[in-house]
Amino acid sequence: MRILVTGRDGQVARCLADLADDAHAVFPVGRPDLDLTDPATITAAIAAVKPDVVVNAAAYTAVDKAESEPEAAFAVNAEGAEHVSRAAFDVDLPVIHISTDYVFSGDKTSPYLESDATGPTGVYGSTKLEGEARVLAANPRAVVLRTAWVFSPYGNNFLKTMLRVAKDRDELRVVADQRGTPTYAPDIAAAVLAVCDRVTGEPGGAWSGIYHMVACGETSWAGFAEAIFVASRASGGPAAKVTRITTADYPTPARRPANSRLDNSHFTTTFGYRFPNWIDTIPRCLAALAKQ
Repeated sequence: MRILVTGRDGQVARCLADLADDAHAVFPVGRPDLDLTDPATITAAIAAVKPDVVVNAAAYTAVDKAESEPEAAFAVNAEGAEHVSRAAFDVDLPVIHISTDYVFSGDKTSPYLESDATGPTGVYGSTKLEGEARVLAANPRAVVLRTAWVFSPYGNNFLKTMLRVAKDRDELRVVADQRGTPTYAPDIAAAVLAVCDRVTGEPGGAWSGIYHMVACGETSWAGFAEAIFVASRASGGPAAKVTRITTADYPTPARRPANSRLDNSHFTTTFGYRFPNWIDTIPRCLAALAKQ
């Protein structure tokens, strides 16, 4: 199977490349060779790679910056996502699109189901929600995968930020009233490959639609930080005391959902991939970082 992945330098794209094997040839392609705002480059990349499935892992992910750059976020997350889905449809290919928990308002008191009403609170979430709709409308063989709180050995993410800051500070103030599920990007990549196997093995498209794809369990950002430091300290790495604060104590341009928890049971039932508990993935990430 040949898999074209948009977003060559992103966390999920890099983890997909790491998992390439004899059954899954992974081709990450990024700018300037593939630019979501330039449909011609998407068509050319598909023609060059000749994939069996397209994974759209590229996105405008600067959540706060999007508040002042709505046009740029929309061009990538909405229009760009549609360009990828339509280009795949034009050559009769399924498309897998990575989306986000930010499509929800965060007002619900339990984990969100795929059937729950959306209600993004900022530009990033709004553009990602519009992208979902456009992907599904452009290609009847489309799968939208919503994930959350992604971390890995690659790029910029919460785990790496905590470790970096803890090298210079003994105490960190971390928000404790936003809850979600930290999800390890290598597990996301493995789950995406399970979806690739299904969508190429059953070409009819009965599997199309929206799925929540996150690790099991839940925590707050402060709880995540505390778990990071427990695991880091155990392996001889940096650690700091976590002081729990509220969202109001740490204002940002974009309002984050208080509840980012997603129910992943529909994904597990449909694609047969079972995610581990989030806390068990932290030592794996620290071990991978130690090897870099």
